[in-house]
Amino acid sequence: MRTDVLRLGLVGPLPPPNGGMAMQTLQLSRLLREQGLSVELVQTNAPYRPRCVAGWRGLRALFRLLPYLLRVWRLAGRSDVIHLMANSGWSWQLFAAPVLWLAPLRGTPVIVNYRGGEARDYLAASARWVKPSLARAASLVVPSGFLQQVFGEHGVSSRVIPNIIDLQTFSPAQGGAPDGAFRLVITRNLEQIYGLDTALRALAIASEELPGLQLHIAGSGPLLEPLQSLARELGVAQQVHFVGRLERDEVVALYRDAGAMLNPARVDNMPNSVLEALACGLPVISTDVGGVPFIVEDGRTALLVPVDDPQAMARAILRLCADAPLRESLRSNGREEVRQYAWERVGAQWLELYRQCGEAA
Repeated sequence: MRTDVLRLGLVGPLPPPNGGMAMQTLQLSRLLREQGLSVELVQTNAPYRPRCVAGWRGLRALFRLLPYLLRVWRLAGRSDVIHLMANSGWSWQLFAAPVLWLAPLRGTPVIVNYRGGEARDYLAASARWVKPSLARAASLVVPSGFLQQVFGEHGVSSRVIPNIIDLQTFSPAQGGAPDGAFRLVITRNLEQIYGLDTALRALAIASEELPGLQLHIAGSGPLLEPLQSLARELGVAQQVHFVGRLERDEVVALYRDAGAMLNPARVDNMPNSVLEALACGLPVISTDVGGVPFIVEDGRTALLVPVDDPQAMARAILRLCADAPLRESLRSNGREEVRQYAWERVGAQWLELYRQCGEAA
């Protein structure tokens, strides 16, 4: 089967919100169409119809699920291959597993593109429910060596095709590195798993030596008020700026004006925010959790610290602020590292896999 006439079904979420999987789904659909493929998308997070259903906690899943199953059934009849974006929890049971049971009934192979830093805990608890559905996939693809390792622990083989990073959009500022060595940024949702409380505590510690430090946090979520309260308690409220959820161009501008990016996550797989910061020439300080050590190397492309250790993060901040050659080395090495995530490299891998699965069907 020639990939230039292949009919691809793509199943996944779309923004808003601008989460990693939603943005990858959006980018992939656009880039594949530009490549000449016929791409039909079924959205897993489509708006509720009617809108009032969104407030019916016990019933809203049913109102979304039934139309979704019908769309998946029709998609399978019109596609040569289905690319399924999947992750852990109820999302797997409600939106991923049904595709793996419905599409093969119509003779359509399904490529599972599994994502999410919580996969290890989820599979430890639910592998007996996940594996029967997963066995129906034509191929399992993960974006990092970390997830490949996690699935291998359960006897499931997979291949790695990394995330796509738009290196044209996420690029260094014209004129070189910014002067904002004392401006730190975080671009994560305000949720417990992303450890923003650790970053605030690290800021308070580092500010004892560098009182000019500023932290800009771009994201939204349920912990806004608790984090604001913690900043006041720590005495850094005037140094912390909660700027809310930003559009992509605004995120790029934020990265270009900053001196370092913090990723204090407690759970992570392959955070696009880290890769996008590196692409912008921004040094990164991250926890060494989950898949992060699979995409950056401590001291060469980023500085890694233990999870939930504000003292270690503060030391890394102070080290970076004091060492201009280190900052320049991290910028240069990080920018070189992310070239492997360019569409020219990643897209070729997807096209070849679509061809293989389409021919085998």
